[in-house]
Order: sequence, then C-alpha cells, then structure tokens
Amino acid sequence: MKYRLKRVCEVLKRELGLIIVRELRFSSPLVTVSDVDITPDLKQAHVFVSVIGNDAQGRDAIEQLQKNRAMLQHELSRRVTLKHTPHLNFKLDESLERGTRVISLMDELGLIPRTPGDEPGEPDDERHV
Repeated sequence: MKYRLKRVCEVLKRELGLIIVRELRFSSPLVTVSDVDITPDLKQAHVFVSVIGNDAQGRDAIEQLQKNRAMLQHELSRRVTLKHTPHLNFKLDESLERGTRVISLMDELGLIPRTPGDEPGEPDDERHV
C-alpha cells in the first residue's frame, strides 16, 4: 500500500473512532475501529470494527453502524477533506478472538513455556525480593 493511502487510512480510522464514540451508543461494553482499508481511488473504505462482547452484541454493533452509515459519512466529510468521501463498509474484526483462541490452544498443548509466577496462586520470587 502506498504511503499516501496508509496516511488516509490512519486519518479515517482516528476520525471515525472519535465520531462513533461521540454519536453512537452500543449494547456492548466496547466498540473500536481497529483498521480501515481504502481502495486506491478513495471511493470505498472497509472499516474493521472490534467488539468486546458476545456474538449478538457484535452483530448489533455492525447493524447499528450500517444503519447510521450516511450520518457517519457526512460527519467524516466535514472533518476530513478529500475529493470524494468514501463509501463506508463495516465489517466485524475477529482477529482478537482468533488470536485468543490460538493462544489458548497453544496453552492446552503445552507449547507456551511457563515462567515462575505465571500460575495463579504460585508465589513469584522476584516480587518478594
């Protein structure tokens, strides 16, 4: 990805995050914009959203974002000066859940090395020095 596109993605991510926090309320405890991917012609933006909560809360958050897409695009056009305001496509970012699942599977298989103090209830010698 070209440097200009990366900068545009970062600006869109930051501004969308601020708009969403200020304008919308969700049933899940935390909804964040984790990444934005924009087409080279700057007309389509794929917004990846991380939702802390259950699957239903994630679906509700994406549904609410899609329902308020026009308002979010309008606010974005007021904050970011581009020739075309990109059409926003919201997608649920499941990378955190996949990463957590991989770590738990590795832990079950014993592939993660243990250090002193990792186990709950196990004293850590370094803390009591």
